[in-house]
Amino acid sequence: MTTPKAKFAGLALIAALCGGFTLGLTAPAWAGFDEGTAAYDRGDYATALREWRPLAKQGVADAQYNLGVMYGEGLGVPQDYAKAVGWWRKAAEQGHATAQYNLGVAYHNGEGVPQNYAQAHMWYNLAASRFSPGEDRDKVVKNRDHVAKRMTPAQISEAQKLAREWKPK
Repeated sequence: MTTPKAKFAGLALIAALCGGFTLGLTAPAWAGFDEGTAAYDRGDYATALREWRPLAKQGVADAQYNLGVMYGEGLGVPQDYAKAVGWWRKAAEQGHATAQYNLGVAYHNGEGVPQNYAQAHMWYNLAASRFSPGEDRDKVVKNRDHVAKRMTPAQISEAQKLAREWKPK
């Protein structure tokens, strides 16, 4: 007969093993991120790209955002706004606020995507909802309001509807 204490010990062991297994799955997903950041900070963009690209392909939003920055600025890669937007979109769809802001800028300026004020407004709205009150949020709201001045009420309504219906992936 199994005692409650023995049953609990068995469950604790199973939980510990499962926890370790889960950590084993998530830790490699971030392996290399800090190395990529250190390389980026010292201007070694080839190493940053080598460290972040596999993570970005695995769906790590911060790595996706960072690759977008590298393509947007032409750091270690040829400048390519379309590729930058592609990576930012992947991160933004996961709720990455700065990637959402960058998509708003891209749609406002028509860089890598056709200029589209409704899309710019939507991405700015989403980013504003994720930033804490402060300088970053104020910048997003200022850009959103600037774009809104160029939009019709119907376009603003459509952008707000898109933002309300948006769901992270």
